[in-house]
Amino acid sequence: MQTILPADIYMVVNKTVITSTDRKIITMLYQPIIGHVATSLYFTLCDDLDKREVMSEELTHYHLMMTMQLKLESIVIAREKLEAIGLLKTFFKKENVNTYVYQLYSPLSAAEFLNHPILNVVLYNNLGKKEYQKVVSYFKIPRINLKDYQEITKQFDEVFTPVPGNSITENDDIADTNKNRPTLMHQIDFNLLISSIPESMISPNCFNNDVKELINNLSYAYGIDDLTMQGIVRDSLNERGLIDKNELRKNARNYYQFEQGGRLPTLIYTTQPEYLRSPTGDVSNWAKMVYTFETVTPYDYLKSKYKNGEPSARDLRLIESLLTDMKLKPGVVNVLIAYVLKINNQKLSKNYVETIAGQWKRLNIETVEDAMRLSEKEHKRVKKKLEANKKTKPVETKQKEAPVPDWFNKELDTVGISSEEQKELDDIIKNI
Repeated sequence: MQTILPADIYMVVNKTVITSTDRKIITMLYQPIIGHVATSLYFTLCDDLDKREVMSEELTHYHLMMTMQLKLESIVIAREKLEAIGLLKTFFKKENVNTYVYQLYSPLSAAEFLNHPILNVVLYNNLGKKEYQKVVSYFKIPRINLKDYQEITKQFDEVFTPVPGNSITENDDIADTNKNRPTLMHQIDFNLLISSIPESMISPNCFNNDVKELINNLSYAYGIDDLTMQGIVRDSLNERGLIDKNELRKNARNYYQFEQGGRLPTLIYTTQPEYLRSPTGDVSNWAKMVYTFETVTPYDYLKSKYKNGEPSARDLRLIESLLTDMKLKPGVVNVLIAYVLKINNQKLSKNYVETIAGQWKRLNIETVEDAMRLSEKEHKRVKKKLEANKKTKPVETKQKEAPVPDWFNKELDTVGISSEEQKELDDIIKNI
């Protein structure tokens, strides 16, 4: 990873024209995925440019830190999110004082975004059904029934007469609504895919860039391997030897549903929404636990409790119901998993889990920190009650240990933390 310093220079290159509609799209469609910090960074970089400029003046990252009132680490994380989603490209030149070039790109149109097989699913998972429907309805265009109308629109050559002249040079540097779609490391072997289909079945223009991108995105979104995708593509060919995109989407979705017993990609593979995450930069034990719960999917967190074995179908269904039926956030579900496993002898009892989940839902617990504080509060309440019972009703038998939040126990189990960090956490917890 390239180390970046506050003194390092950056310049913003304008590769687009940002309209008021673009700003609305970024706020309503992109922000629920990338978070408010990355959104703010995008607009800040836009504001570094004068409307008539193609490139900004040289600025330092210290300027960016002061403008956004953020640590450089947080800015880098936000920048990487913009890169990943296609709004920014970054170029680096090593010098005495390193220089970065940030190229800004327009967002996809609302129609392109909402029909994107990956972005659309992530947006739905982050917003939930109700909010997602509100967003979609905002961008819907009212349809007019033109069945009884005749189109009389003129074509260009019916109105204008072309004037022969010298060839015109191309204007490649003119600002445009250039769009940089999100790209994936995951790639289908298209040479193998194309060779598997008889030439007599496909048109020469069958596999254009848009089709290839769609195939690759569907393969990633639905976990379809190269061999299976060959059959799905063949089933999506029309009579002209071209791939019907709608049919391709439907066939990929049907395959996934068949393999998953009728289920579409689930929320168990999503992480805490960006807008509900805590600020980064704190190195305390509490902050590290918060970060773990926020950045790990419920599936991966549960899997870690199985010592990286596959969780049982029963436990997965239970976790999925917390996300889909009770609408708990992924990070909150992780805290719930940790808490219940610790106090219930490593068992996810359905009734017990749902009782706690119901309480958290009624209290509108949406952040990891709120869930952790509530667990801590409940622990103190039960402990106080047990101590009071000891004073009024002494018993000979050993009292049952009060529930202890996962992050209070010195056997704290974290996901994605190095052995050195684990030792540090253990030392801290021993002193609590």
